[in-house]
Amino acid sequence: MITLQCLLEFQSEGDRRKVLDLMRRFSSAERYGYQRLLEGWTREELKKHLAQVFQVNTRYADDAILKASSILSSCRERGQNPTKVVFGGRGLFEKLEKKHLNGPRREELEREWKEKRQGNLYSRGDRTKQGNPNLRFVWIRGELYLRICVGERRWVYARVVRPAKREKDKWIGFVWDLHRADRTGEWFPYNVELKLRDGKVYALVSIDEGFPPTTVTLQDGVLAVDVNAYPFHLALAEVSPDGNLVGHERISLHELLSADRDKREYLAWQVAYQVVDLALQRSKAIAMEDLEKVPKGRRGDGFPKLRKTLQRWAYKSVLEKIEVLARRHGVEVIKVNPAYTSVIGKFKYAPQYLIDKDMAGALVIGRRALGFEEKLPEAYRCLLKDEEFLLYALAELEEKVKKLKRELKGEENEWRKKAIKAKLKATRGELKTLRAHLRALQSGESEPASRQPADRWKEPVRGRFLGWRIKAWRVLSAALTVPVLEKFSHVKGTVRDFSPLRVVLVLGDWERAVRRPVPVPGAGAAVQECS
Repeated sequence: MITLQCLLEFQSEGDRRKVLDLMRRFSSAERYGYQRLLEGWTREELKKHLAQVFQVNTRYADDAILKASSILSSCRERGQNPTKVVFGGRGLFEKLEKKHLNGPRREELEREWKEKRQGNLYSRGDRTKQGNPNLRFVWIRGELYLRICVGERRWVYARVVRPAKREKDKWIGFVWDLHRADRTGEWFPYNVELKLRDGKVYALVSIDEGFPPTTVTLQDGVLAVDVNAYPFHLALAEVSPDGNLVGHERISLHELLSADRDKREYLAWQVAYQVVDLALQRSKAIAMEDLEKVPKGRRGDGFPKLRKTLQRWAYKSVLEKIEVLARRHGVEVIKVNPAYTSVIGKFKYAPQYLIDKDMAGALVIGRRALGFEEKLPEAYRCLLKDEEFLLYALAELEEKVKKLKRELKGEENEWRKKAIKAKLKATRGELKTLRAHLRALQSGESEPASRQPADRWKEPVRGRFLGWRIKAWRVLSAALTVPVLEKFSHVKGTVRDFSPLRVVLVLGDWERAVRRPVPVPGAGAAVQECS
């Protein structure tokens, strides 16, 4: 989606006032609709209600609901309280709350606040209605105008002022497409949003972008991208067509956390260019996770520093820019299911290649994009059937629960208590998973052979084979994280060294892994750095 901006020039002051009044009513409908959505109103009943209350057509009312629902879903994705949204901007609102602010500066802030809160109008595009029913571009005596519907069978025409800024300005292509559609009748949809800034009305036009044919495909392998919040960076893994790791690289994103909105956009584009340039150099397609929603913590969870980082985690913005830029350069982009990529990576590939868990997670993403299935290694399968090890792991988890209880009892700080409670809850969950697996093992239950799929393109004959494998990885994580990986003094907070698992993965010797007092020198080092 490309967004272009142009200035609107009205033929009279009366026309301008009609449009500003419509923008004010639409903005009010959007705010009112947002509150009704929080109360659970349906879209159909709210559309008719908004049209009657704010005297707008049903198309405008539906678009106001669309804008309100997008704000609501965005707020929930970021883990914020939707009841505390401030239309017009929280920053401006907090500045206006300051009592000592007065004079011209306060008047300027009040004008800016009013424009952002009341100066909005939006209309979705529609191919069957000449591109857009309410805000439509038309040609009058060879000049481009925007026809604005201000009532039933009543329109205001505003001249479009937008000089081409450079030779490859996308506005030139948009105007040419309008010319062609006007001649042939083959219209294309375009969304238009009006914004009031500094007393002037601007139109923001959004259109679908046409991409060139794909020239870089999966046949030469993939460059897998994994976004990580702590530390905030991109992990890139170059994967060959046969699923092996060729090289890896890390791109830090910490500058994005401290930058303002405009600078953050610029830096995100720079990161996208780095990733796509590397993919073009290696002739690799790009693989990434199909992320819909990432938990960003909640107030009072005991992890304020991590939560603050997650709240500013612009993972979607970075991935979207990489995808758009890749398609512009003919690079294929594959999105995969993110389920258990990190767990599989850190237990299967981090000890095998002596890389950190983020690079290992990126490797799993790349292999999944290439169509490889991740099976539990034979040594791990034997480990999950070793009753002696499982009893040892249970004892270690029970000891950790006791230790966390003692810490909780002796902690006086309320915020630290919440963090300890979160760890205690997670450990109890792992303990429950491991106990259930041990009971199943002792009762003689095992993975039935008939759960194997009869055909790779069909569902399993009975049971859920994929569900069994996911459960096995979950049990493995519970059995190894605390009993093996957290035993050493160098582990503080998140486990990042998975080298102790190498002897388990290769030799199946869990006793040697448990006894090992220090990490392997150079653990987590690169196999081969990408230039």
